Amino acid sequence: MDYKTLDYLQELVRITAFADNSRPNIEKFLKTLREQFVFDNVAVYLYDESSQGLEVVYARAVGRAKSAEADAAWGETFAGQVLKSGRLLLQDPKPEAPPDDRLSQAYLLGLPLRSDALTKGALIFVRFGGPVYESEHITVASFAADLLSNLFERAAWRETNSELRELKRQMQLQEDFVSTISHELRTPLGFIKGYSTSLLRQDTSWDDETQKEFLTIIDEEADRLSLLIENVLESARLQSKTLPLRFQPLRLDSVLRDVIMRLRIRHKDLDVNMDLTPAPPIQGDGVRLAQVFENLFTNAIKYAPGAPIAILLNQVGENIIISFMDRGPGIPAESLPLIFERFYRVRSERTITGTGLGLYICRQIIKAHRGKIWAESTPGQGTTFFIELPINSSK
Repeated sequence: MDYKTLDYLQELVRITAFADNSRPNIEKFLKTLREQFVFDNVAVYLYDESSQGLEVVYARAVGRAKSAEADAAWGETFAGQVLKSGRLLLQDPKPEAPPDDRLSQAYLLGLPLRSDALTKGALIFVRFGGPVYESEHITVASFAADLLSNLFERAAWRETNSELRELKRQMQLQEDFVSTISHELRTPLGFIKGYSTSLLRQDTSWDDETQKEFLTIIDEEADRLSLLIENVLESARLQSKTLPLRFQPLRLDSVLRDVIMRLRIRHKDLDVNMDLTPAPPIQGDGVRLAQVFENLFTNAIKYAPGAPIAILLNQVGENIIISFMDRGPGIPAESLPLIFERFYRVRSERTITGTGLGLYICRQIIKAHRGKIWAESTPGQGTTFFIELPINSSK
């Protein structure tokens, strides 16, 4: 083997060593292959489990049949034979083919593409009018098929590995959710059980003020428990798209003002600055959108206690954009892409209750309104949530 041939083979190996199975990489590989291994057409077929058939993932006419079409040019039937046999096949032109018509003089070479010792596809080379494939040609083509097999196998392993990582992450989120929900359920139940048991004790007499205090705690914890259960049920209904929404014309500035008024009853020191530019009404479910706004306020109060909150509402083209800005500790960059996922909770130095369902529910409600919700944050400076809703959303 001379140095030129060795360099050629090393270049083929180099191209496929770390590349993915994208079309540009396959094209670069086959273009380099053709520098010493001549072919007119080439096609790469892979077996598709869903369709139970061969799918062409790459096909290119580079020689004398650039205008040729169908099976004669790409060897689709021949590829099926290679897949079925699991071995290298050669096919010469049919004896009745006109000798003066090059396109009818197709010499086919088919090589199996393997993964885990199983044939997963076929690499087809076509030469029109010859020359026939000599043993040295077949050796180079077999080497190329092995390299492509490794390329596709690595791509499949990367995809599987990515799916496993995502599955592991989802399982961890669900485990965290089970742990969190167990704690969240036990806490209000513990209060309800403890204070109701105290009130029922026969050996103790409670004055009216103490009884009222105990009953108030029981009432608040029952509300908390009810909200928790409702969030779990709503997240399930939103995920299955079975949560009913009642669309009607509404003004978002009015919904926001109503939400803020209710929140100020519970949070006397709530510092909210509003800049609500008049905007056209939209088609929306006022109850569900109010739920979204309340959740964003609650998050700001929970994660940025005491920090002022600024609310902006503006019309931008055919959309209305609402911004919720706080001056809290912010959200770490690694957590920002995950905060709208079901069960995800941002880690905090402080103990903060929650199930990781609130922002997931917000996103699903906004998506049902054909809108978008996202967040931007600078750690140490605060977080801004953006909601974009179309003015003319047809439902």
